[in-house]
Amino acid sequence: MNADLVALQQRLQHPFADTSLLKRAVTHRSFSSDHNERLEFLGDSVLGVVVADMLYQRLQKLPEGDLSRVRANLVKQDTLHQLALSLGLPDVMLLGEGEMRSGGQKRPSILADALEALIGAVYLDAGFSAAQALVQRLYQAVQINPEMDAIGKDPKTELQEWLQGRRMKLPSYRVVATLGAAHKQSFDVECEIPELNRAERGIGGSRRAAEQAAATAMLEILKATVNP
Repeated sequence: MNADLVALQQRLQHPFADTSLLKRAVTHRSFSSDHNERLEFLGDSVLGVVVADMLYQRLQKLPEGDLSRVRANLVKQDTLHQLALSLGLPDVMLLGEGEMRSGGQKRPSILADALEALIGAVYLDAGFSAAQALVQRLYQAVQINPEMDAIGKDPKTELQEWLQGRRMKLPSYRVVATLGAAHKQSFDVECEIPELNRAERGIGGSRRAAEQAAATAMLEILKATVNP
């Protein structure tokens, strides 16, 4: 293992038993077919559970809607990007030449995805408690309070709040197709709200970007056709 990944383990405070998981977590799909997208999917779920538990314990008087608002701030791309920078992820990312030339190692979506992949990798390597401890360490320097505002909220957060305000279930997202060559793929994602029998799609250069595009399309339809 190279020195950069050894140093990353030290910053994570987690020595990997299976170092192939660590390498996969920082590997973008443009670099290899053994990339981090499945780990990102897993880490996203683990992150959501751990952050929800943190908020439930710390903000005990806050109602569900406000807890969701605070959680949305803590797991949005901007926050994850800053945490990824604090771990030095731009220096260890494995990207194809095209992505490197276009500045992919600094792209917020790529770094946020890699951070989630690292959480998923720690979960597979050592279990939920280890992944939970990692997330808690990452968020030690993040101020968490009931007044956290969703200024500049992303479309997924806005859609979630729109639905929660009407006591509806959260939307589901699924990748319908991947488009283009392996080094420059786009994702076609569907956003579905079964209660309203509606589904909208969006395309983006990452799964996260495509989900945001699908949420934007859904919001536009809902605001135009559903009574306030």
